[in-house]
Amino acid sequence: MPKQKRIVEDDLTRDTINWGDVNIPMSPESYSSNKQRAIDFLNMRQRIFVVDGYAGWDEKYRIKTRVISARPYHALFMKQMLIRNTLDNVKNDFTKDGPDFTIMNAGEFVADPSLPDVGAKTSVNVNFTEKELVILGTNYAGEMKKGVFGIMHYYMPQLGCLSMHCSANIGAEGDTTILFGLSGTGKTTLSSDPKRNLIGDDEHVWTDTNVFNIEGGCYAKCDGLSREKEPDIFDAVKFGSIVENTKFYPDEGTPRTIDYNDTSLTMNTRVCYPLEHIRNVQLPAIGGHPKNVIFLTCDAFGVMPPVSKLTPEQAMYHFISGYTSKVAGTEIGVTEPTMTFSACFGEAFLPLHPYVYAEMLAEKCEKYNAKVWLINTGWVRGAAGVGHRMSLT
Repeated sequence: MPKQKRIVEDDLTRDTINWGDVNIPMSPESYSSNKQRAIDFLNMRQRIFVVDGYAGWDEKYRIKTRVISARPYHALFMKQMLIRNTLDNVKNDFTKDGPDFTIMNAGEFVADPSLPDVGAKTSVNVNFTEKELVILGTNYAGEMKKGVFGIMHYYMPQLGCLSMHCSANIGAEGDTTILFGLSGTGKTTLSSDPKRNLIGDDEHVWTDTNVFNIEGGCYAKCDGLSREKEPDIFDAVKFGSIVENTKFYPDEGTPRTIDYNDTSLTMNTRVCYPLEHIRNVQLPAIGGHPKNVIFLTCDAFGVMPPVSKLTPEQAMYHFISGYTSKVAGTEIGVTEPTMTFSACFGEAFLPLHPYVYAEMLAEKCEKYNAKVWLINTGWVRGAAGVGHRMSLT
């Protein structure tokens, strides 16, 4: 539902946001109506849930985030995806100055389609002046996660830091690797290398001193998940985790055992779990400057070679183009491979112009002598249906 996501256009954002098909403007007046609608709905609930947590492991750059929701599912999801702290520390921190950003999730209640800049029952709105995110008409928990990511993409470049849609891990000798890629390219699987410590599977920031994870948890695809293929992810699914779109085996002999091969609801089955559930996790989730930067592309047409080392010019080209193929399970309605391009391997999350992020990546790779690679996790020796797909394990 990209067309239902809006950013409030005002004096702060008018000349800074990269307006267009991705970042669609909304008037302050329509936002105010949506916000009041969300508040009214939340006020009518017998019970609401409030989660206070942090976006960003580096205390210098982290954003204190408050989530207010009517569903315990949404609260638990964000408790796992934000960074946790002791109750006393959180109380003191949030009581002293309040949150830096507030999410009001009234997703069970629909928006008013007759409002200007809304036009549908689903509406997800960011207001950078009031530092708020309002959700109406969708129960998809991922909207909160993606909303926080977009917020970090707005603020981090202003501080000279590169926010990235990538996973990251670190070797025994302290060598950090980051892996860019869209959904379905292997970002989570390849970052969960049993011989390396996981920093994070999806969202990171590259500063002048380190690479840090934005999140306190992981959100992994689990279609066909098994201990043999991906032991760390498989064993991370335990009490406190959330599985989505999955089914259980019949209770005979295997009570409450998930059938990861059952994709009858959708190919997009997911599991959310805290970083602490991973055996070889790096905590705090911070690494040094990366020695290797990897672009993952799932080429379904048998064109891209398996592995390529890129020159600085080639790296800029591939980062800006963000080529991959959508495969079944990555998005609703996708049943066969479809070519797609997403700037910086995450265009949907970028409030600023893609060149802002691309130029920062080039500068940091040059400054810290990072090698850039393009790895095809799609099909080789022919297109899908003819060749074979590269194994990620």
